[in-house]
Amino acid sequence: MMPRALLILALMALTACGTRQDTVDRDTNLRQLRNPSGTPEEFAIVPPKPLEVPETLAQLPQPTPGGENRTDQTPLKDAVAALGGAPSRLDPQPGIGAGDQALVAQVSRFGRQPDIREDLAVADQAFRERRSLFNWRLVPEDTYNRIYRPQTLDPYASLEAARRAGALTPSAPPE
Repeated sequence: MMPRALLILALMALTACGTRQDTVDRDTNLRQLRNPSGTPEEFAIVPPKPLEVPETLAQLPQPTPGGENRTDQTPLKDAVAALGGAPSRLDPQPGIGAGDQALVAQVSRFGRQPDIREDLAVADQAFRERRSLFNWRLVPEDTYNRIYRPQTLDPYASLEAARRAGALTPSAPPE
């Protein structure tokens, strides 16, 4: 009787260690900072447009490093063209648009740093590398939340601070 109970207890302990794979995939893969499976991502593979041969070689555009390829998919431009719009309006225009000039002037009144995105990317990479020195765990954990947990805001504390300042705030679910 004792060996049978011990065997049942061992089987129960082993089954408690497992998780349903579809739940794990759905909950954690959206927050992964890298592809853990090592396989290509199926949504990143898009077939190119068919090749077109122009009537004369003079019609071929000059190659530009980093420029667009004529066979690259452009779903937004294709949708605009199908709806009768001008797809060229989606091309990036040099400079700041007329509708945004007042906003940029107001925001940059105390000066601005033109390479802020690159600086933030480098600082974020250094932060993540510092946090991942001892990155092993016996129990799997959401890497994204664990790394950025100290930088998250407490929504209830922010709500209370706004209410103390006299701001009209919407109701929030209880903690």
